[in-house]
Order: sequence, then C-alpha cells, then structure tokens
Amino acid sequence: MNNSVPERCGWVSDDPLYIDYHDNVWGRPESNSQQLFAKLCLDGQQAGLSWITILKKQKNYEAAFHQFNPSRISAMTDDELDALMHNTGIIRNRLKIYSIRKNAIAYLKIEESQSFTDFIWQFTGGRTKVNSFQALSDVPVSTDESKAMSKALKKAGFSFVGETICYAFMQAVGMVNDHVVSCHCYNEVKAQART
Repeated sequence: MNNSVPERCGWVSDDPLYIDYHDNVWGRPESNSQQLFAKLCLDGQQAGLSWITILKKQKNYEAAFHQFNPSRISAMTDDELDALMHNTGIIRNRLKIYSIRKNAIAYLKIEESQSFTDFIWQFTGGRTKVNSFQALSDVPVSTDESKAMSKALKKAGFSFVGETICYAFMQAVGMVNDHVVSCHCYNEVKAQART
C-alpha cells in the first residue's frame, strides 16, 4: 500500500486549504472576466502579506464585496467602504479596501470596449506560457509580460497591481504554468493550457 504524499511546488504548506488551492485552482486557465477581476483584487490585497492570509479570508471578501460583482462594488459609498474598516474578516487597510471599488470602476470602463478576459490575456497572446522550471528558485517574481500588464492596468485606473502582483496573478489564473516539472499537477495543468 502506497501512502506517499504527491510532490508539490515548494511554496505549498501542509495546510489543507493551501493544498486544495494548489492542486485544484492555481495555474488552471481562467477565462471568466468576473473571476479574473476577483482574483486580481484578491492578489492586490496580498501586497506585503502571504497568499495564505488572503486565501483564508477569501469568503469574507466575497461577502463584503458582493461576490466581486463589479457593478455592485462600483456603486458602494464611502460610508460603506469605511464600515469595512471594522470587518475583522478582511485586511483592514483603507487604501486596499478603496482599491477594490477603484478597480471595479476601471474594470467596467474596459468592458465598454472589450471583455476583461481579452484585455488580460493579451499579455500572453491569448495562450498559456508553459514553463519547465526544475525548482522554486528558478521561478521569476516578475517578467516583461507582468510589467506590461501592470503598466496597462495602472493606466486603466487599477491600483495594487505592481509587476510582482501581476505575475502572481498570471501564475494563479493559468496565463503561465509555473508548477515545477516534478509537481504532480504539472502535466495536468500543461494539458489544460490555453493554446
């Protein structure tokens, strides 16, 4: 009987929530505009913190921000946003809280002329960039693509979208496959790549 633990990327802890996220979400190509928006906002909340901190608060963010419905978020008042400063289920940072409304307004502006999905995926030419890193230390924290995305998002009115956050976002939504080759998810995620 084989009870060996499957090999995973080096950043995953033994937290069941993190394992589930790594095995079933991270690196899987996302094509839904609202899901991409939600993930980008959550990645922005991560600035200066670890992703597991935000992952554990994801449901609280969804409840506080109308399931990341951009139209509903864009209509939130300053009073509503200020009230979230007392919500212990999210990161109580005023700039980060206000950034979600700012991002929703920018998202809706983009959607007037093209889908947010097309806007986001343009930075990898609409396809997944499949990498073949051997070790976690080989994986970059930003790339030319994430720098270009960061610049374009900032120009469009988004905040908390620096090049490192953008690269983490690209990894998470499957724009790049950065599972290390020895990870048990690598080939499965590679097979799901957008081509």
